[in-house]
Amino acid sequence: MKVLVVGSGGREHAVIRKLKENKTIDEIICAPGNGGISAMARCADVKATDLEGMRSLAKEEQVDFCVVTPDDPLALGMVDLLEADGIPCFGPSKDAAIIEASKVFSKNLMKKYGIPTAAYEVFDDAQKAVDYIRTQNSFPAVIKADGLALGKGVLIAQTMADAEEAVKEIMIDQAFGGAGARVVVEEFMTGPEVSVLAFTDGKTICPMVSSMDHKRANDNDQGLNTGGMGTIAPSPYYTEETAKQCMEEIFVPTMNAMNAEGRTFRGCLYFGLMLTPKGPRVVEYNCRFGDPETQVVLPLLDSDLFEIMQACRNGSLSDIDIRWKDGAAACVIEASGGYPESYKKGYEIYGLDENGQREGVFVYHAGTKKENGAYLTNGGRVLGITALGKDLDEALDRSYAAVKEIGFENMHYRTDIGRKLRKQ
Repeated sequence: MKVLVVGSGGREHAVIRKLKENKTIDEIICAPGNGGISAMARCADVKATDLEGMRSLAKEEQVDFCVVTPDDPLALGMVDLLEADGIPCFGPSKDAAIIEASKVFSKNLMKKYGIPTAAYEVFDDAQKAVDYIRTQNSFPAVIKADGLALGKGVLIAQTMADAEEAVKEIMIDQAFGGAGARVVVEEFMTGPEVSVLAFTDGKTICPMVSSMDHKRANDNDQGLNTGGMGTIAPSPYYTEETAKQCMEEIFVPTMNAMNAEGRTFRGCLYFGLMLTPKGPRVVEYNCRFGDPETQVVLPLLDSDLFEIMQACRNGSLSDIDIRWKDGAAACVIEASGGYPESYKKGYEIYGLDENGQREGVFVYHAGTKKENGAYLTNGGRVLGITALGKDLDEALDRSYAAVKEIGFENMHYRTDIGRKLRKQ
């Protein structure tokens, strides 16, 4: 089998590493890939959003299966295009990917089918949005751009002045481009946040191990929102009782709602949850593996990822025995100084072997390139250092021990990933 993986980050590196455990796969191509991925797969210089380029590559290489992981190509309809050419894919169709591509769609879906989420209103006029927030006079207030904004289109306003600035930034200044043509104004929910990714073929839904992301750039959840500075799995907040409630009130109803709308979802459906005092609520859906949640969830998977992906596509997920390892996983992101704003690239990374790895941990490359045998920084989030342990404390200790050995000039990382959840 020859498999094509679309994307270029740490998530794709984690997916590829897991796929390589399947003995029927002879070769993996990753487009566009990165420096670290090049040690495990053949990289092809095609942008993840280049639909025609990806189709040409898939046909030219005669790939047997394609895994589309990032949100943009899914929302653009890459799976539909490749499937139309007879190339089986893991990932939702364009019709189903709208569950992430439009926050207005997803909020309306939850309202229509009674899936618990925050109260909200939708606006396509900036002044009306501001007037509504002033009338509500409830802070903090959550203001979200409707479309895809690289995980950065959610602003939390502590005051009316903040709210006016947030609406201006999204709708008038168009900080997130066309994604901000409409906004969702939501009530602010409180409680621990939990991410649950789930495999589904539209008939069966199988939640993965829970995880918890750390979005803020700096320690103690300070600083700007990022694509994620570290993760742990499983989340101690996500009890068996909570899991049962989520299955009955959120996961299965969402799958059924998408079927009822004629938008059957096949692939990885991501549930961002808030465990509020009134019970679990949906914060957001993603139509793909989360990043960096994937970097802690997949190392705990004890079953064959490729078989699961094929079953999601073929409608036979109920036949697969999906097992998980005991213990915990932790991932600390090493980022470029200045991220998520401006930062320099091109620093040499030390502490890695010729394959871009280090013994005892999984080193997932997010923003690296390889030149003359050396790994160089080539992005905001550079590496994800993941370790397993019998419990969370051990996993975190191992991850941070490796972080001290692996690095580059002007490196930034959070020192408190999972700290609130430690036993000791």
